[in-house]
Amino acid sequence: MLARHVESGKIPGLVALVSQGGQTHVEAMGTMRAEGGAPMRRDTIFRMASTTKPVAMAAAMVLLDECKLRLDDPVEQWLPELANRQVLKKIDGPLNDTVPAQRPIIVRDLLSSTFGLGFDPTVLGSPIMTAVFGQLYGGGENPVLKPDEWMRRLGTLPLMHQPGEHWQYNISHDVLSVLVARVTDKPFETFLRERVFEPLGMKDTGFHVPAGKIDRLPPSYAPDPKTGKLIVWDEAAGGRVSKPPAFQSGGGGLVSTVDDYHAFFRMLLNGGMHGNQRILSRPAVQLMTTNRMTPEETALRTALAKKYVHVSFGQGQQGGWGFGMAVRTYRADYTSIGQFGWDGGTGTSTYADPDNQLTGILLTQVGMSTPDSARAIHDFWTTLYQAIDD
Repeated sequence: MLARHVESGKIPGLVALVSQGGQTHVEAMGTMRAEGGAPMRRDTIFRMASTTKPVAMAAAMVLLDECKLRLDDPVEQWLPELANRQVLKKIDGPLNDTVPAQRPIIVRDLLSSTFGLGFDPTVLGSPIMTAVFGQLYGGGENPVLKPDEWMRRLGTLPLMHQPGEHWQYNISHDVLSVLVARVTDKPFETFLRERVFEPLGMKDTGFHVPAGKIDRLPPSYAPDPKTGKLIVWDEAAGGRVSKPPAFQSGGGGLVSTVDDYHAFFRMLLNGGMHGNQRILSRPAVQLMTTNRMTPEETALRTALAKKYVHVSFGQGQQGGWGFGMAVRTYRADYTSIGQFGWDGGTGTSTYADPDNQLTGILLTQVGMSTPDSARAIHDFWTTLYQAIDD
């Protein structure tokens, strides 16, 4: 099935991993570039996009385990830019038509993506979404400003919802990047490397690809939405991830390999253990991988997935959200209830399934401006769940 997607010419190459119990199977097929040349390899490095979120979240969970953060601590002691928030009366209204926030933003709000600001496809083009994309994201997916300036600009914007009242995608993960750095007095990547990457042996994971490894990074393609033609969105050498970024984005900035991500998700399946070393406490993992949404929020997210299916080209519907990842709360396709993980807009998919003790990872270099990589992801999971029944 995967070979069929590669042979179609719509996905130059991919790397897939399936792990269950003590068995791991990896497929690397196709080429790094659309025009051919070097083959995809097991150690090919991919831009993980939003599949960054679960891994980056682990840094905050370490701080919760160590009681350096508490779930209901106001964040303004570390992030004074978020003190004394104003909240829009209407989310599509003028930026100066606000009411005061009913309470401070707390750590729990950032972990659960409910601090009051995020990407909302229902109000694209509104004053607040225009300001968010223009001032914070520069028209791209990840912040390009240094963290302090990014936070300063964030602090000038009103919230869209009262803190804790509404799940919204993405921005909270970038705020968490800054929070972790300020609490630890270390760059976000440094803390992640010390407490997550190095203990797990994730030697190829970081926020850029060093020159000595750049030959293992394929170009990233954003196909033309009208013709499907593969257009290079980001080259390897001299591209976006060839040098350290100004902002280490917990929302979408990591690069990694299939084996590195396997180590991380296997640790989550093992309740926070990697061999005989504890990375996270079992309750921390359970918090991350349990649906945190209220029934109302879950219903809203499900409706969003059904109404805006073209945004993700039908990658699937999960229902719930934990800390940093989706949690499946109902049977919407072949995959199991309780499965947790996430997908990335660059054509990546990473999930684990506690009931089947299964990890599956599919990495492509084709972004979701067309349905092609999303369809490959969907077919990967459909085929995988058939296979493990036999």
